[in-house]
Amino acid sequence: MANPYDDVELTPRGMRALAHPTRLAILSRLQKAGPSTATALAPEVGATPSVTSWHLRHLAEHGLVRDAAVESDGRQRWWEAVGRGFRFTPPSDDAGRDAAALLSRMMFDQARDLPEQWSHEVEPLLEDVWRRAAGLSNTTIVATAAEVERIEAAIEEVLAPYVLRKSSGETVPDARAVRLLRYVLPAAATPGAEDQE
Repeated sequence: MANPYDDVELTPRGMRALAHPTRLAILSRLQKAGPSTATALAPEVGATPSVTSWHLRHLAEHGLVRDAAVESDGRQRWWEAVGRGFRFTPPSDDAGRDAAALLSRMMFDQARDLPEQWSHEVEPLLEDVWRRAAGLSNTTIVATAAEVERIEAAIEEVLAPYVLRKSSGETVPDARAVRLLRYVLPAAATPGAEDQE
């Protein structure tokens, strides 16, 4: 699948490195809010500054974070995310599949409470126009793997200008951050399913 957001493409080793709650939280925070130090990140990710620093170095070994070009007094090291996001495709070997499954489970775990938290803490504060724009859908389609890939590519093409807007410096009045959670969850194969394709 194409990579219209210029996301970091994870290797199986990178998947395993990122499949840790603190490292995933660090990377998410850097991608969302920009450069930071281990000391500033620590309370946000629930770790001490020294543990956060260790995780940052581990992420750097896998090309996910790097030193940030930030003016400072030189006493603290500033870090930034290498890309605005990351993506991975489960490889066909057992070790690669295991690494992808491990990272997927970690991402599901971290996103599990987001909708409920949003509905309790954010939705009641929204203006009517934003409340109408918000929502969720739960749609089941019947498609081949190739068709699902085409659907995903089309969705990413539609989203790309909005994903890239922040880094382009474009400002749009009344625009705000909107999180889109998108799960693609194929059913397991059933007997005779091959005959339908």
